[in-house]
Amino acid sequence: MNRKTLVLPAVIGLLAPVLAACGGSDGGSGGGDAVVVGTTDRFTASKEAPAPLDPAYAYDVGAWNILRQTVQTLMVQPRGDGQPVPEAAEKCGFTDTGNERYACTLRDGLKFANGDPVTAADVKYSIERALSLKAATGVFSLLSTIDTVETQGDREVIFHLNTADATFPFKLSTPVAGIVNPDDYKKDSLRDGFEVDGSGPYTMKPEIKDGELAKAVFTKNPHYKGSLKVNNDKAEIVSFADAQSMGTALEKGDIDLMTRAMTPDQVRKLSEDTGGDVDIIEVAGLEIRYLGFNTDAPTVKDKAVRKAMAQLINRNELVSAVYGSQAEPLYSMVPASIPGHSNSFFNTYGEPSVSKAKAMLESADVTTPVKLTLNYTTDHYGAATKQEFEQLQKQLNDSGLFDVEIEGIPWKVFNPAELKGEYDVYGMGWFPDFPDADSFLAPFLDKDNALNSPYTNVEVINKLIPQSRREADRLSAADSLTRMQDVIAEDVPLIPLWQGKQYVAVRDDITGTAYALNTSSSLQLWELARGVSG
Repeated sequence: MNRKTLVLPAVIGLLAPVLAACGGSDGGSGGGDAVVVGTTDRFTASKEAPAPLDPAYAYDVGAWNILRQTVQTLMVQPRGDGQPVPEAAEKCGFTDTGNERYACTLRDGLKFANGDPVTAADVKYSIERALSLKAATGVFSLLSTIDTVETQGDREVIFHLNTADATFPFKLSTPVAGIVNPDDYKKDSLRDGFEVDGSGPYTMKPEIKDGELAKAVFTKNPHYKGSLKVNNDKAEIVSFADAQSMGTALEKGDIDLMTRAMTPDQVRKLSEDTGGDVDIIEVAGLEIRYLGFNTDAPTVKDKAVRKAMAQLINRNELVSAVYGSQAEPLYSMVPASIPGHSNSFFNTYGEPSVSKAKAMLESADVTTPVKLTLNYTTDHYGAATKQEFEQLQKQLNDSGLFDVEIEGIPWKVFNPAELKGEYDVYGMGWFPDFPDADSFLAPFLDKDNALNSPYTNVEVINKLIPQSRREADRLSAADSLTRMQDVIAEDVPLIPLWQGKQYVAVRDDITGTAYALNTSSSLQLWELARGVSG
């Protein structure tokens, strides 16, 4: 087959409810060698973050991609996009008109991988555990609208919410709501290390090298009972130090597929080359990149400094220089393809302007040039991150208003340090918990936010977030969602930079790649199998 780029449009998500499999672990082709997926995600356990794969702690796309294969949730996002559908549950739904009481019935005969029965009490235990542990990552905040969890018998679970939350079914599809066995996960402490147990489609055996998870080996769980059709008996995720070594492994046939994070050059070359047995597939994605601020830090505490940066950054120039057609400028934390999106930063600042930025700083009596360090992670969002921050540095320094240095830090150090507030300005990426505007706003603006940011806005927390969640029709939430985006542009606790496409590079004999990733960048290993591609 000629090497080519296959574009899978977002409309594929509209077909998801029709195409979604309703099987169990006995479906699919199975057999053959393991399907091997490469990634540059690094999985480390440290003193600061000893439990990277505990559902009550994990809050990054790499860890979630391990958990989604192993720890079952009541609901699951279907192929592509669309409303979540029952997974460990047989049925779920709101039982009141105010979206404050949500009831689920577990599938009959549900078991953990070790054969223990999964009961409503286990669901209650798992949810209450995540809420009570309040891990430093802030992932528990996804469940913050839960007031109490009630069980009725072994199969009925009822969630009583403290406020209306139309997005709640989505939240039950995220790993923090994963069902764990009380025998494996203590209620009062996180589970250190890389062991994971659950009732999902696979069991996982970690292979550790130099204190890192070098390979995760997934074997089909014979006790799995859910909505997913498992198309292989075995799959592996292999972690690489960089995109180049991952690409070499794909060319040699040591791995079958690679996802994040390929470099822009790799994507371009694979798209342009002909011949060979590797295809590049473009999949609709919702990844964004942004700058975050410790708004209590002396260097950026004055809002005028943050506003001046927002006024100076040239997103078109940044994207063109680093990512080309693989990304688009972003003027809101909410991607353009999500209902409720508003170009709030463009509406507020317009085109980049040195004179406007200078006037902002002069009006606030800020001495220039403002000295800052932009911190970024060297090994989590791809090799192009350094080039991206060099561009940001150049744009700000060329204005004469800033004296910016940049510093790259490995993720295992960067992430805990950011949560402790050690960086004044830092670069981050975001892969949504679920495809809704709420997932691009509430994690950054609500109480117990994902960045542990000191920034708060009473209007957003007490009025706008609850107001938006009352609307089951998400288009009806547009006014409150737009106002939240305008608040971010006004106060600048964050600066959105760009939204990106996502790509899968795969060898010709692997099938199911159309659904290997969904728009939230969730890896769906169960879709993959060996076969003859068309």
